[in-house]
Amino acid sequence: MCLSIPSKVIEIDENNYATVDTMGVKRKVTLDLISEPVNIGDYVLIHVGFAMNKISKEHAEDSIAAYNEIAEAMREGEISDEEGNSNYV
Repeated sequence: MCLSIPSKVIEIDENNYATVDTMGVKRKVTLDLISEPVNIGDYVLIHVGFAMNKISKEHAEDSIAAYNEIAEAMREGEISDEEGNSNYV
């Protein structure tokens, strides 16, 4: 299963590459697969260096909040994998 965390576009260069912020981690991705315009401040879903979809700010914020809730529950041991490990976030 693949979990895509929304990334905020913080810079776009002349070669259609964006610098995105994914929960504090910055990386460069290409915007070549997205047909609609992407601007600084927009949110995208990325996969192996490619921005795949542009999503609304509201959807991004909801997804990030849900991810943070899951991560916190895992840190507190409320959620674990099939072997009982809960400290992998």
